[in-house]
Amino acid sequence: MKDETPARAKSAAPQPEPFLDTSGDSDEPAFSWLTPAGTDTARTAGETGSTESPSAAAGSTAVPGNSGGGPEAGNSQPDSRAGRKAAEAAALPSDRTAPSGTEPSPDTARSSGVEPSDDSEAPGRESTPVFRETLETSALQVRPPQEEVERRNAERESAANAKPVAPRVMQVLLAIIFPVVLLVLAVRAVTSPLFLWVEYNRPGFPGDGYGFSTDDRMTYGSYAVDYLSNWSGPRYLGDLVHRSGDKLFKDGEVSHMADVKLVILSTFGAGVLLLVLGLIAVLYLRKRSTGGVRRGLFAGSIVTLVLILGLGTLAFLGWQQFFTEFHRIFFADGSWTFSLDDTLIRLFPGQFWIDAGIVIAGLVLLTALVTLILTWPTRRRRGLPPKEAAADQA
Repeated sequence: MKDETPARAKSAAPQPEPFLDTSGDSDEPAFSWLTPAGTDTARTAGETGSTESPSAAAGSTAVPGNSGGGPEAGNSQPDSRAGRKAAEAAALPSDRTAPSGTEPSPDTARSSGVEPSDDSEAPGRESTPVFRETLETSALQVRPPQEEVERRNAERESAANAKPVAPRVMQVLLAIIFPVVLLVLAVRAVTSPLFLWVEYNRPGFPGDGYGFSTDDRMTYGSYAVDYLSNWSGPRYLGDLVHRSGDKLFKDGEVSHMADVKLVILSTFGAGVLLLVLGLIAVLYLRKRSTGGVRRGLFAGSIVTLVLILGLGTLAFLGWQQFFTEFHRIFFADGSWTFSLDDTLIRLFPGQFWIDAGIVIAGLVLLTALVTLILTWPTRRRRGLPPKEAAADQA
């Protein structure tokens, strides 16, 4: 019993409380041991030729005494922070560390993400290494040579002053379409019963020496003209007969009229297609080019006048030769020559074709002249001020 009492007294003695004061703990990162503080700091200092700052030296020197908790541990906190800064500076690559005694420009420091330190300008302090990196956009601040600048400006001005290609193409297209459409319309005016009536009833038109009266010519001639513009077959003319019961047109005449019909219908079809293209060109130019329609029609009227005057001169110098060559272009030799007593010659003698050529040329020439006058490029139509106003401005 005597021995148990001291043992119980010993076991009941209070144990000392553990020291939990964390005020003196170091604030270094948990993985600071991964940073080669001593070796890299020495290498960086040797490469840059700079000496350690007092704070870095303090950070790299071990502090004697308690490293753990205790009253003395609070004195090592500034040294630990300085050592951490030195370790971080030493961890930077040597080619990105600024030499000592130099301070990066504000633009470079700001672009690299490191703000310049104001403490470096204070006397007696060494500059802190600053991270530098060349930006990819730094070349944009370099001005090209003066010759290159002038060349680019010249190209820019020429591109701004250059006129679009599409309006010019439409103007040329309109100038080409205009004379062709006029010729087709004039031919259509001639191949009509109205022109036949005018021809057969005009004074001086030669009569038929084989018995056709004016009414007979008008009746039979109307059949021939209608055949050229309808969709009937050769029987439309082949089945016609005289009062005597004989065929009005021979087989050769019917075959030639079929060839003429093919040429006429092809010409009318091409004229309609070109007329549609011309209307498209007019609408485009009215929307995209100021004065484009006027310029296109003006050029087309000039082309038409040149074409008609040239063809008219050839026809005037030798009508028979002109008429023969015209038929050779579209018809085979021997398929368009007939005797004087054939129906086609009696209905359409040589004077008829001369008058038809004059009417076609006259209609085209008159239309071209009117178009030329209406589209003449005056100062007002070109949008220029009058000469008096221009002289006053000068």
